[in-house]
Amino acid sequence: MKLLDALGPNPRAVRMFLREKQLDLPCEQIDILGAANRRPPFSEFNPGGQLPALLLDDGSCIAETVAICEYLEDLHPAPPLIGSTPREKAETRMWQRRVELNITENLYNAFRYSVGLEMFRERMTCLPEAAPGLARIVQEKLAWLDGLMGRRSWICGERFTLADIILFCALDFGEGAGQPIDPGLINVNAWFARVVTRDSAHDSRHPEGVASGQRGV
Repeated sequence: MKLLDALGPNPRAVRMFLREKQLDLPCEQIDILGAANRRPPFSEFNPGGQLPALLLDDGSCIAETVAICEYLEDLHPAPPLIGSTPREKAETRMWQRRVELNITENLYNAFRYSVGLEMFRERMTCLPEAAPGLARIVQEKLAWLDGLMGRRSWICGERFTLADIILFCALDFGEGAGQPIDPGLINVNAWFARVVTRDSAHDSRHPEGVASGQRGV
């Protein structure tokens, strides 16, 4: 089993998940800036072109960040980052979907359509006119989440989960891509400050990102 890895917040989320699990997988770096993920041999493993991807021993490939993490959780259930019971798993998946649909996908598309436009305009349909509205939705939904966090330590209460990892990696990326967290969101900022002190938050940074000073990758 080998992780096909790269710069970027989604690959970082899997690296952070692995650090929390204390798992060490062999990695192959894919040049995402040079679009190596959009052509063979990578596209033969993952025609969707996304990173990260998990190449299994039989030659098959699992793509999509959440699918990779769920596969690894099934293989290595401790410590649980999705859940130990059906209820915990359902709760984590509920919040993971809310985080992705409301916040992270809007944040990433706002980036692709604005700051990242030159990189993405030839790779996907880009709508530059949509970027300001998407960024505004991100802030509105963060304010919604801020009101729900209350005294929770983590998104799912007192359990640190995949939902926290996905949101943290997106927001840390956003801090360096023109989409900072509103300082008035007291609960979200306090949550972010707790996550950033975890060893996995530090150890999951990509060496190229560290060298260049780029956040969130």
